Formats: sequence, C-alpha cells, structure tokens
Amino acid sequence: MNLSQKTAFELAESCRAGKCSSEDILKDLARAIEAKDSSIKAYVRFDAKKSLRRTVSKEAPLYGVPIAIKDNICVENEAITCGSKILQNFVSPYNATVIERLLDAGAVIFGRTNMDEFAFGSSCETSFYGPTRNPHDLGRVPGGSSGGSAACVAAQTAIAALGSDTGGSIRQPASLCGVVGIKPTYGRVSRYGLIAFASSLDQIGPLTRDVRDSALLLKVLAGGDPRDSTSANVPVPDYLSFLGKDIKGMKIGIPKEYFKKEGLSPAVEKAVRQEAAQVLEKQGARCEEVSLPHTAFAIGVYYIVAPSEASSNLARFDGVRFGWRHPSTGNLLELYEKTRGEGFGSEAKRRIILGTYSLSSGYYDAYYLRAMKVRTRIKQDFDEVFKKVNVILTPTSPTPAFKLGEKATNPLEMYLSDIYTISANLAGIPAISVPCGAEVRDGKSLPIGLQFMAKPFDEGKLFQIAHAFEGTRI
Repeated sequence: MNLSQKTAFELAESCRAGKCSSEDILKDLARAIEAKDSSIKAYVRFDAKKSLRRTVSKEAPLYGVPIAIKDNICVENEAITCGSKILQNFVSPYNATVIERLLDAGAVIFGRTNMDEFAFGSSCETSFYGPTRNPHDLGRVPGGSSGGSAACVAAQTAIAALGSDTGGSIRQPASLCGVVGIKPTYGRVSRYGLIAFASSLDQIGPLTRDVRDSALLLKVLAGGDPRDSTSANVPVPDYLSFLGKDIKGMKIGIPKEYFKKEGLSPAVEKAVRQEAAQVLEKQGARCEEVSLPHTAFAIGVYYIVAPSEASSNLARFDGVRFGWRHPSTGNLLELYEKTRGEGFGSEAKRRIILGTYSLSSGYYDAYYLRAMKVRTRIKQDFDEVFKKVNVILTPTSPTPAFKLGEKATNPLEMYLSDIYTISANLAGIPAISVPCGAEVRDGKSLPIGLQFMAKPFDEGKLFQIAHAFEGTRI
C-alpha cells in the first residue's frame, strides 16, 4: 500500500520498526499532492524539502508522521496568511504551542492548508487563494473554515491535519468530506499561536481518517499552557485507552430541537436519528429524547458574539505593524481605510461591521450583553441534559456538501450550515464528527456525518462511543 494511504498510528509504528522513514512518507505524499491537488486546491503551500522536525526518541507517539497545518496556526519563520490578502508576506516569529507539542511527539510539520479568510465561512470559498473543492465531488464545497485540512485528509494527500473550530469549522468540513474531526473542550488545547477569530470560542483540533488517530493526536495536543491564560490545567488521560471499551448501558440523548429544523435533509435525519441510533442500541446503549430549549437562539447569539470578538481581534490589522499595506501617500486615516478596505474580503468586512455595530455605544446592552445572557442559558441547557445522559447525538451538518457558489450570495443560508455545531462552542463542550453514511446527489456519493457531544473535559467518552460506532462501519 502507498504510505500516503496509511493512518498516523500505523505509520508511527512502521517508522519505529524501521520499515519506512518520514522521507519515504513525504515522497508518497508529494506524489499524491502532485496528482490530485491541482484540482482540489487543499494546500496553499507545500514543500516536502522544507518540512520541520525535531530529534526525538523512537518511542515518541507520532514518530516520523507528517502533519499538515491550517493557515492560521503559527510556525516559526514560515509565512502565515489566514487565507487573507491583508497578511500577505507576514512571517511568524514563533511556533504555536500545538506545533511545539507535535514536534516533541516526533511529528513532521509540512504544508499549509487552505481556509476561509480568517476562518469566516462554512465552505472554504472566501479564501484569498480561491476555493478548495470537495474530493468526493469537485463541483461541491469541502465545508469550512478548515476546508483545506478536511479535503487533504479525505483525498489522502495528508495523513492528518490540524484545524480550528469556532462554530463548527473542524466538524462541519469533517462531515462533508467524510473524515473524523474533534473540537475539544474550550481550554483543553492551547490557543497560543492561533491567530484569533473569536477568543472565547476558538479551539484547535485534529482532522483524521479514523477515531484512533484523532485520540492519538489529541493526547499530544492537549494540556495546560502558561502562555495561554484560557487553557485549563486539567489532567489529560490516555485517550487511546478509551477505544474498544463497551458502551453497554451508556445513555445517549437525542435532542428533539435538532430534528425540527427546516433544511434538514431526510437522508441525514434517517442516517443519524434512525440508523445510527439503532446501531448504538444494538451495542447496548440506551437512546432517549432530551430537550435543549434554547437551541433556537444559538445562531442569533453566535452571530453577535463571534463577530464582536472578531471586530476586536482584527483591529490590529491596519497596515502599520505587519502584513500587507496599501501604498497610500495620504494621511494615517487614509492608510487605515485603504489597507483594511482592500486587504479584507467581503465576508471579513461583513463580520467586522456586524461586530463593531454590536459593540458600539448605545447598542452594546441590546445586542452583545443580551447575547451573552442567552449564551449562559444555552450552556445551562447542556448542564441539565448531562445530568441525565452521557453523550448527545445529533447530525453534524443539515445536508451533505452543497455546490460551489450555491450559498455564496446568501449569507444567512450559509450561516445556517453550522446550525448543529455552534451550540457546542457557545457552551464550551467537546464534540466530535464521525462519518455515518452517504447521500447520492448528481450521481455522486456524498458523506454524511453525525456528531457526539459530551460534558466538559469528557473527550474520552466521545472517543469511546465514536470508536464503537466506527467499528460497526469498517
């Protein structure tokens, strides 16, 4: 088998045994990228000869395994743009904490993957580099904002990749591309070196081919970090130890509100609510209907909170300190206006305007403060449900991958693509997307993903049930 088709777990074992080397893997990946990526465009940069590695023991958990990186995670002395013109020619002066942890674990850092500009999107169409395409149907989107990371894992042009998730940006593209993606508990993984979108929502996580690789990578990435005041000093278990555990007696909540949404594909509903639930019950789990009554407000809350934080975080991109600068010879205000006006794309400007308005004098209480109060209610809904069940089962996305350009002119319709994933970010809980079926559209088989959610810092439970479900499909 071509090395690019193997999992991270398998390749680490092979490298330790001397059966292959990281150079062998990179050569196979380079061939795969050359053959496929000109049509998929998952990468914004790839150079196997410039991979980054560190000398470590052969016992390192990711020994010799190449990992691709989303273009909003800092790697020292490497260009990083967040898919935006305004960061053109910016080179990171340091490594993100997750990069340091990958290197210490024996991983090889290579390639930067495409993304929606500053992670603003659900389709990977807003990038300055142009759209990424879904490997299952090149006329459709891979999801976003971590579309490049999901697409390269699905296309077997990467072994695994890092993404970031603010409202579903790991899980939704994982669902649309048919791979595994986990958003850890807020604070479980350091955000140091992640260029911020919304600081109270962002989390870094892996996109992988299977649940075992997801558990392997998260064990490496997780843990407190003194450089990130929001990271949590909570013990990190060996997530691999949860794989293979019996799920008999596990209680699974199915929220009724998630299946009353307009736009939910009948095929998605059947794959999740009927088929997946039956599979889990056959393994001894118990499914019961639960209620998350404030679910209806999640989209509205998110699109006040996230743009407000984005407006604040993106204020630093002004053409003065780093990145692209408009060649204006006028005054400072003109420099700011022209740099930001031409440096940001339309979706970035839309969200900055939304956020600035929500935070402005006279509107702060009516919008941002009220949204934060409802956010608390959403979290309380989850707290109550987790007193009764171990995990929650929902669709990841209301539909399989949609066509390129289909929602580009309708922002609200695009925002609704994340209707099932946003609540987990608002509540700060972990959630994982796992493939669970397919729907045929235009003669192409398009992946469907299901989502499991658990209480804070209970990622082990997610891996336990996700692996049990995955085992029924292999």
